[in-house]
Amino acid sequence: MAIKEKNSFILIIFVLCGLVIGGLIGELTKGVSWLNWLAYGQSFGLSNPVTLDLGVMQLTLGLMFKINIAGVIGIIVAIFLYRKF
Repeated sequence: MAIKEKNSFILIIFVLCGLVIGGLIGELTKGVSWLNWLAYGQSFGLSNPVTLDLGVMQLTLGLMFKINIAGVIGIIVAIFLYRKF
């Protein structure tokens, strides 16, 4: 009997796809009156990017997360699908 080993890299891909697709659905349903609750969410991160000037090179670092209800649902569905396969 072969043991099916699950790869954690595949789980990360599933979760990121669920987050992106769920976030997109949340943004698309923002204008629909009975689905606008899917777009409710929170943004966090660096609102102003940090700039490091080294003279020869300039680095700009910034990171912003915007998570909404549809994104969280997408993550849950992605984890469920990963466990199914």
